[in-house]
Amino acid sequence: MLSVIRRLIHSKVGLVITFAFLAIIGLAFAASDITGMNSTGAPLAGDALVTVGKGKLTGTELRARAQDQLEAYRQQQPNLDMAQFVAGGGIESTMNQLVAGLALEQFGRDAGMVVSKRAVDGQIASIPALQGPNGEFSQLLYDRLLQDRKLTDQQVRTDIVRETIARQLILPTIGASQVPSQLALPYASLSLEKRQGQIGIIPTRALATGAAPNDAELAAWYKRNITRYTIPERRIVRYAVVTGDQIKAQTTPSEAELTAAYQSQRASFAPSEKRTFQQVIVADQAAANAIAAKLKTGIAIADAARAAGLEPSTFTATDKASYAKQSSSAVVEAIFGAAKGGIVGPVRGALGFTVARIDDVVQVPGKSFAEARAELLAAVTKDKTAQALGRIHDAIDDAAANRATFDEIIADQKLAAQTTPPLLGDGRDPTNPTIKAAPDFVPVVAAAFAAESGDAPQMVPLGTDGGFAVVSVGRIVAPAAPPLAEIRPVVSRDVLIDRARRAARAMAADIVAKANKGGALPALFAATGIKTPPIQPINVARAQLKADPRGAPPPLTLLFSMSEGSTKLLEAPNNEGWFIVHLNAIQRGNAATQKPVIDQMRAEMGRTIGREYAEQFTQAVQAKVGVKKNDKGIAALKAELSGATTTRQN
Repeated sequence: MLSVIRRLIHSKVGLVITFAFLAIIGLAFAASDITGMNSTGAPLAGDALVTVGKGKLTGTELRARAQDQLEAYRQQQPNLDMAQFVAGGGIESTMNQLVAGLALEQFGRDAGMVVSKRAVDGQIASIPALQGPNGEFSQLLYDRLLQDRKLTDQQVRTDIVRETIARQLILPTIGASQVPSQLALPYASLSLEKRQGQIGIIPTRALATGAAPNDAELAAWYKRNITRYTIPERRIVRYAVVTGDQIKAQTTPSEAELTAAYQSQRASFAPSEKRTFQQVIVADQAAANAIAAKLKTGIAIADAARAAGLEPSTFTATDKASYAKQSSSAVVEAIFGAAKGGIVGPVRGALGFTVARIDDVVQVPGKSFAEARAELLAAVTKDKTAQALGRIHDAIDDAAANRATFDEIIADQKLAAQTTPPLLGDGRDPTNPTIKAAPDFVPVVAAAFAAESGDAPQMVPLGTDGGFAVVSVGRIVAPAAPPLAEIRPVVSRDVLIDRARRAARAMAADIVAKANKGGALPALFAATGIKTPPIQPINVARAQLKADPRGAPPPLTLLFSMSEGSTKLLEAPNNEGWFIVHLNAIQRGNAATQKPVIDQMRAEMGRTIGREYAEQFTQAVQAKVGVKKNDKGIAALKAELSGATTTRQN
């Protein structure tokens, strides 16, 4: 669950992306959503968690920004909650972004940098979401968005100024890509390094689990590992579906309507002729005559045209009326007057001289009303259904805009409301985890998770026939763990696995201690008396680790961070056991005489060196401005936010 957060938070993407969080208007407003500012609209007050030069970052502001950051991450992981966000390092990341922005702003102002009101006005006016029907900035739209998000114009402008100064300071450095050969040499040599060692594993399953855990042991384990059993936020979704099948009585055409439709389309049901032919248009009449002469000798029109540097066009099953829309009447009459296999032209048209070969002629019989009735019935029914659904959709939209409740809308439109059990963001019911939500129902759940309690009902398109669902949030169920009694078998299993895991760790740690005193791994493994997989000899170059698109296995990564002759312990994923990694020897690399290796390393470093420079510059700015953190206050806020979601329900 936390992998996306950690990947984004700890990524070396650089400060342009870091400060994109501060580019509140340029990024978030353009997506028709203002985020990243104080969501309450109240002045940012309170004790300072971080003092940045002459400014301060308060708990109120950090709390609001963290919530906005969480909502952004929820676009990728809908089940994510604040406790998981905090556990994944989200508070530290958000705080560091804000501190960096404040420090850069102060540094820039001290250096004489300013952002004029006109520049800020221009940025706001250029946001597509704030442009009216005439393509110009709409003050009404801007005021409405500020009101909806409980923001002030000053808050917006302050963030734009801060982001603009930060961007102006950072962007020139981001573009740096030149890396000297001497700087790249040690890294290039490191890529040539080889290491030899051994890797073994003490598997958890090979250790005994002991007797079934008693009540006290289960209760203690459950309390210590409560987050393991906590079910993420769920939502009870209330919805009603509106489809064409529900309004068949309104959309079944009468005989009079079918007759009128037939009369209005009589031309399409009349007998017709469709032709397949190839043509080429030539600007010069002499060249056109030459192509026509070749066609009469049996040469394919494509070959004759290409010999003249032209390419023929093919018309398949084309009727006269359709072709007449794109050619002159003389050419149309000539092509539709020729027999199958005939050569037409040259005939003078609007663009030049047309030469054509008639490949096929098909006579399409007309259709009487009786013969066309099924086709008309389907077409008229589809049209009436779309119109009826559109009227219902517009009526519900108007009612929602006038603050009608979900129940009022359902009653007014005589719809059948349905209520789901508490669902996760992907539509699954945790009480039936093996059952996935139907693909066409997932958008309904997504709409419910995008809304908040009290929001107006939303309409979500369903299928391709114009059907839709009216969606409302019934209740938000905060993250919580089921009572121990309900999941006792699961907890008991986990306790037994943990026993074996700890026993495996103790055995592996004993092997590591003895190996570091000179013991040989094969003998130490054999002395355990348990069955283990064979010890694997390793002889690998650092470059091989980088070449694996899936990423290097953790034991190999550890091998390249160890000192020669040492042995270390590493836990295997999914409680599978404990790796024991021993490094026998290191073969140092030397790229001094290998220019291609150095050049490759220079290119790789060049893709990130600018971001590294920018990061170092920002750290230097913070040191210059001065940053002091209130560690106790930060810890208290993290503790508060970790438990805040438990009260978020109706």
